[in-house]
Amino acid sequence: MKLLVFGQTGQVARELARIAPDATFLGRERADLMDPAACGAAIAESDADAVINAAAWTAVDKAEAHEATASIVNGAAPAAMARAAADRGVPFLHLSTDYVFDGAGDRPFTPDHPTGPIGAYGRSKLAGEIGVRAAGGRHLILRTSWVFSAHGTNFVKTMLRLGAERDSLDVVGDQIGGPTPASSIANALLFLAGEMSVGAAGGTYHHAGAPDVSWADFARMIMTQAGLSCRIDDIPSSAYPAVARRPLNSRLDCRALLADFGIHRPDWREDMQHIMMELGQ
Repeated sequence: MKLLVFGQTGQVARELARIAPDATFLGRERADLMDPAACGAAIAESDADAVINAAAWTAVDKAEAHEATASIVNGAAPAAMARAAADRGVPFLHLSTDYVFDGAGDRPFTPDHPTGPIGAYGRSKLAGEIGVRAAGGRHLILRTSWVFSAHGTNFVKTMLRLGAERDSLDVVGDQIGGPTPASSIANALLFLAGEMSVGAAGGTYHHAGAPDVSWADFARMIMTQAGLSCRIDDIPSSAYPAVARRPLNSRLDCRALLADFGIHRPDWREDMQHIMMELGQ
């Protein structure tokens, strides 16, 4: 299977490069998501059997002041990609997020639950989902949450840095979700691309790590596995100075992905052990 991937330096793209080194990866210099037409042209000119979009605007707080830009990167560009893939008759796989939901309640969101983003980032990602579906081609939208790895900027690496510097940290305790290893997302996307390239139906699915935890409890496990003595104190979201509101409930119901493709929720605690080793902890 010839695979074309948008993204090169992000967490999921880097994990895809590990397991699919023969794939073609398009970074910003070859496919700028601020130029949706160029992204579509890259697909039109390729001979790929499947296309994965692992690139996105992920700066949640900055999106509040730059929503128009985030909406091009997360909305217009994926839509253009999906149209080009549809024209070529190849499947298009697109990463999305729990931020398309409003975060209300305490039950996991199913793929067909009504969306209702509470911030600019979520609205931009929802625009991308709508555009991908409207393209009319074979597609698969994979929503995920709380992505972490040994690469880039993420919660695990931030906690390791701060935990080594401080005796205690205040961490939000009223936001609940499933931390998801980027490696697990990459493996799922590669498998799904293969399934779709031979005719499997797509749709919208969820893939998130288990068990669901608060950010504070996630931080405690990071400190424990890293052997750091930093104490984690729970605080409410209202006490954390963030520009953008975050969903309180980021739980995702992942049963459809298991039923249709046999993909289980990864135990993020096991993956974290491997990441600690990679980071030399």
